[in-house]
Amino acid sequence: MSLEKVLSISGKPGLYKLKSQTRAGFLAESLLDGKTINVSGRHNVSLLSEIAIYTLTEEVPLREVFKKISEKENGKETINHKASKEELEEFFFGVMPDYDEDRVYASDIKKVVQWYNMLIKNGITDFSEAEESEEDQTETDETKDTKKPAAKKAAAPKPAAPKAAAPKASSAKKGGSTKNAASRKT
Repeated sequence: MSLEKVLSISGKPGLYKLKSQTRAGFLAESLLDGKTINVSGRHNVSLLSEIAIYTLTEEVPLREVFKKISEKENGKETINHKASKEELEEFFFGVMPDYDEDRVYASDIKKVVQWYNMLIKNGITDFSEAEESEEDQTETDETKDTKKPAAKKAAAPKPAAPKAAAPKASSAKKGGSTKNAASRKT
């Protein structure tokens, strides 16, 4: 399984694996305890494949950070996320020497380390980018130039419905006086 199916849900601990879509949201399985939860649209959900770490020059996708940690640790778990702030920063500096210390906080490093260890425990070690199959790729390359956008039919404007002239309610029907404006001026 790749990072495209791994989620972080705000307000919920740990990481989740996308299982299926429902009418109101989707079902996700916790990587911590294996429980399945229903996630609605009101939750703030982030795909791990869409998260990046700030460096001094660019934003590095989280998958590349995980690859570097994996290379450094030979595919094994790394330091505990409960280590001191100094230990975490020192470790992360060894992995990403150009990370932006002003925008990447110790809490972010702690979360990256915790997520990496959780992924390794659950056997998710494929941090490569999801690639399209060769067949899909050649099909899209060939069809890019040959496919023309479908012409839309011009819909004839609907004629406006005639308005029925409804009699206006007089003030006499509503219990008001029957005097008109001319009689009030005197």
